[in-house]
Amino acid sequence: MKKFKNRLAFTMIEMIFVIIILGIVAAIGSNIISKIYKSYVYSRSINTLQTKTELALMQISKFLSYRIKNSVIAREDRTDFKALNDANGSYTILEWIGYNNEGFEGNGTNPGWSGFVDLDSPETNQTQIKTSGSKLSLAEQNIYALSNGEVNLSSPNSSAAIIFDGLPNDFNISQYGWDDGTTHRNHDYVFRVQKDGSDILKFIENKPSTVYEHYKLVWSAYAIVPEGKKGDKNLTFYYNFRPWMDENDTNGSHAVLMEHVTTFKFRQIGDTMRLKLCVNNPDANDTFCKEEVVF
Repeated sequence: MKKFKNRLAFTMIEMIFVIIILGIVAAIGSNIISKIYKSYVYSRSINTLQTKTELALMQISKFLSYRIKNSVIAREDRTDFKALNDANGSYTILEWIGYNNEGFEGNGTNPGWSGFVDLDSPETNQTQIKTSGSKLSLAEQNIYALSNGEVNLSSPNSSAAIIFDGLPNDFNISQYGWDDGTTHRNHDYVFRVQKDGSDILKFIENKPSTVYEHYKLVWSAYAIVPEGKKGDKNLTFYYNFRPWMDENDTNGSHAVLMEHVTTFKFRQIGDTMRLKLCVNNPDANDTFCKEEVVF
């Protein structure tokens, strides 16, 4: 009987099959690894964009929550403006006057300003108001710090002001002092005031024809301005400027909230604002959009 010897190596055909199989496995594996890596890079890019977009919208929403609601305007450029309710999609700049929320909160026991006028007090008239419950020294310190020393509530030239909640029937948004390209601006709704004691605010320029029970203390306007080329803009936040003092956003301070912005849209329905922000990652060509509602 013929005996077969044990083989110590693969045949050529077997080697070829092994090489082919290993090649197929390597090709499939590298494709899977490539897809996993691309998915990881995409997820990381989107997560980064999402975090940055949410942070920017949160900052904008916070400041808008302290807005004087009737003061909000939209601009196509830095001259033409309309009340937000009347603006269409071609208006890309958002601007408003905000009240001094930090001073309103005070130190936990006393508000810097109470927001109430004591209409029954003999110290309330068309030259001044008594704002019972206020500790105006707190508001003064707060505004002085926030404005980098530009607004001093105790100064005879104080640029801080109050805005009453009541509005006339013939309401005109330009009366907040917004720049409409003319040499003279009216601000019949904004009354500059000076602190006199702990709870008296004296009018130092125009005086109201009617004193209302509720008011807001203001020291700055704010603006969100997309700047740069179409489809790749910086969203810049302007503050520490006062329209009632013939100032524009360019007179104030500014900070870039977001880079590589492709879309910044806003509209108002009643007292509610809806914001939309889209941001692009130019390195990965990914875009993320988010909307926010501000009441």
